[in-house]
Amino acid sequence: MEKATVKELARVAEAMALMPFHGFCEGESSNLGAIVRPFPGWTVEEADGLWCAAFVYHCVREAGFEIPIRPDECRTCHLAGVIAWEEFAQGDPRIGYHRSTEGFMPEAGDIMLYDRVFEDREHDHMGIVIGRRGDRILAAEGNLCNRSGLTERPLDGHIRGFIRLPDGYRYN
Repeated sequence: MEKATVKELARVAEAMALMPFHGFCEGESSNLGAIVRPFPGWTVEEADGLWCAAFVYHCVREAGFEIPIRPDECRTCHLAGVIAWEEFAQGDPRIGYHRSTEGFMPEAGDIMLYDRVFEDREHDHMGIVIGRRGDRILAAEGNLCNRSGLTERPLDGHIRGFIRLPDGYRYN
């Protein structure tokens, strides 16, 4: 397999967002099987409406990055949870983790963590940067009204931080 790159992650995430994946919506059966399958004991019914982090994990794996569902750095849960991505990135010095308050300028393929997008709580959503337009980010996200898609987000206080996986990253 070719070396995984953040450029490839952005390409894969955009393609996956446009498929689209979806939970149980408007009488449709869920097609989240591939996204939920890596997480033992989790069903598409349980994932319904709660799968943004699992979507990011699916994209990361499809882009060629080799990361287990629960790296040792994850104290709270496996990578189907937004908080686990932050724990993972902060605990592995090979990974770039940048708080939004640091003035970091995200690039295509960076992973974004959000606070208070859908609920009034921290770690409530995440996505993958596809591009930047001035003070706005185009992101590929899972679980936008229970569907995957592309959306624009402002660079504002809802962004908790950014994760940048190094090209060729493999968890050992």
